[in-house]
Amino acid sequence: MYDLIIIGGGPAGYVAAERAGHKGLKVLLFEKKRMGGVCLNEGCIPTKTLLYSAKTYESALHGDKYGVFADNVRFDFAKIAARKDKVVKKLVAGVEGKMKAHHVTVVKGAAMIEGRSPKGIEVSCEGQSYRAANLLISTGSEAFVPPIPGLKEAGELVMTNREILQLTECPKSLVVIGGGVIGMEFASYFNSLGTQVTVVEMLPEILGGLDLEISALLRSIYAKKGIDFNLSARVVQVNGNSVVFEKDGQTQTVQGEKILVSVGRRPVIQGFGLENLRVETFKGGIKVDECMRTNVPGVFAAGDVTGFSLLAHTASREGEVVVNQLTGRPDRMRYNAIPGVVYTNPEVSGVGLTEEAAKAKGLDVKVTKLPMAYAGRFVAENEGGSGLCKIITGATYGEVLGVHMLGNPSSEMIYGACMAIEQEMTLDEMQEIVFPHPTVSEIFKETIFAV
Repeated sequence: MYDLIIIGGGPAGYVAAERAGHKGLKVLLFEKKRMGGVCLNEGCIPTKTLLYSAKTYESALHGDKYGVFADNVRFDFAKIAARKDKVVKKLVAGVEGKMKAHHVTVVKGAAMIEGRSPKGIEVSCEGQSYRAANLLISTGSEAFVPPIPGLKEAGELVMTNREILQLTECPKSLVVIGGGVIGMEFASYFNSLGTQVTVVEMLPEILGGLDLEISALLRSIYAKKGIDFNLSARVVQVNGNSVVFEKDGQTQTVQGEKILVSVGRRPVIQGFGLENLRVETFKGGIKVDECMRTNVPGVFAAGDVTGFSLLAHTASREGEVVVNQLTGRPDRMRYNAIPGVVYTNPEVSGVGLTEEAAKAKGLDVKVTKLPMAYAGRFVAENEGGSGLCKIITGATYGEVLGVHMLGNPSSEMIYGACMAIEQEMTLDEMQEIVFPHPTVSEIFKETIFAV
């Protein structure tokens, strides 16, 4: 009899397992593929490894801006891919090591929920049954492939985030259907390597849900780098390597050696016996409360399977909330300070309310923004680069409600804004914080003083 059974070894599952094991719970974790889930094996880590190689290549190409000259700068696509695989393998081994260190029993195989009885929740795998007092479902999400005519018939020409990571040669041209985070990161990567990239996005702007001004600025930067954007464009058909879309009442066609479909992801709620527990679902995901509890006692859900905030760091925090519930620590999941990052070059980072969201809520706010060039370190390290820092504050009390940035390395700075929002810090309180000089993070304080 286990204290906790976890189905899924992604960021929600393995973090929950580690925390629970550390607190002395007897834990069993099922993973049918590789530890780390989509994030570690097919998402966050491999893509960021590729993007760093592309950034390094770009830096070498343009080293003359910094007085550094290199001849015959080139890349080896196979070696870039091999390094990606090496990084993933190392980190998977690290997660497996954590499971052993915290005495978590890991079963490699597909779990099947059999049901719930007074004796506990029963889960089986390959003919063997296991029982626990509590169950955490963290089965993650999968790429959504829309029913576009001709898409399936295109065969290997069409890829999702999974297949594109397995390419052995750099395509000469690529059509990206969907200008969200995944689409833009792959567009950035292949654009850096010289691929002709075309993005077809149904919405009026890329990176839907992020700050519109910053999204538009990023698009402008990449348009100058050669990416062709088609916004407010609805794909109606795929003919081999041709993508047909409607825009402004006209039908247009673009061609690519490869086609990437990145129009979103959906929770995985089938194939593991969820129906045997009669767990309530909502908008395609498992419905949970602020403590990650489902409608079935002793059954929790965390990560992408809830369909709410499909981010690895959200999943990890949700897993922690579950363990805290089981071990008596008062805790609840809060989503007001969840950071989002787009690892393009330059990066986009944001947390809290956007200007558009604040207006939609009817809030009385102040919006203040400064160019990233107000930070000396940014000017020193980003020759000719542009960027922006935008802060949304409450008009009455001056509390920090949102921070959004375009520029490197905003991904390493955004956590400070997360803390400010989480702790409900005001402008006066933030002005008293000492920032190290010279750092790009000083742009945060410069903008605060400009409010």
